Amino acid sequence: MSYKHIKWMILIIPTITVGLWEYIRHQFLMPYLSMEAGNWLTPVIVYLVSVTLLSKLFQVMERAQAELEKEKAAKSALEAREQMARELHDGIAQSLFLLSVQMDKADRNLSGSAHQSELQDARKTVHEIHHYVRQAIAQLKVAPHSGDLPTHPQQILQQIEDLTYSSRMESHISWTIPDEDLSTKEQIALIACIREAVLNIRKHANADSIQISGQGNAVSWKVSICDDGIGYEEDPWERADRYGLRITKDRAAEMGWDFDFHNQSNGGTCMTIEKGGHHL
Repeated sequence: MSYKHIKWMILIIPTITVGLWEYIRHQFLMPYLSMEAGNWLTPVIVYLVSVTLLSKLFQVMERAQAELEKEKAAKSALEAREQMARELHDGIAQSLFLLSVQMDKADRNLSGSAHQSELQDARKTVHEIHHYVRQAIAQLKVAPHSGDLPTHPQQILQQIEDLTYSSRMESHISWTIPDEDLSTKEQIALIACIREAVLNIRKHANADSIQISGQGNAVSWKVSICDDGIGYEEDPWERADRYGLRITKDRAAEMGWDFDFHNQSNGGTCMTIEKGGHHL
């Protein structure tokens, strides 16, 4: 029943009740009921109808109004989060990216100097801050799982599809982990890890395609991000400029997940993140 129909029923029912009572009273009850008694019974009947029927309609209207207010509050909160995410992206994230470019240029100019190690530490710090800002932006774009805000089914899959689409590579995605099996914190951390893997593939792998799979449930799951690129020859953990890979590994460790990064036998690399692996 719509809000408009409820209001019309609240207006019409008392009118119809009084009209029916007066018709029955004058047509059938005049020999048995005095005029004074009929006048007293009219407000009593209206009151009884109001208590029984109209009170239920008022409750329905109040629930509809409360749901409407909750929906408006949720929409306002989501719009505020999106606005904050845009401001972070357009302000801090862009400034950090420019700073990282400038530091890369300074690193090339100061290559071999005594200050290169200090510059490497500064680059790592900037890279970590950039990751934290991107993680905050991703968190603001995810609707919190609470009773006050709506949730969106298969939100993670949609974000993964957006990531692979922006990478301009052919993608093959197989994802069966339900969103409700992952907490908000897990979703944010997992998307951050997948985003870093996709960025690494795009920047370093020289790959044509990327494969992302995720299978499991709330107790145990496994996510793989693989490519058909050139792989790596040197140990990636020994390279000073692989901050993103180290941060991803540290993030997985903080969440209690197993992390692995290796060359594939048929070429390319594969990153796996696993929760409760002994249950799989």
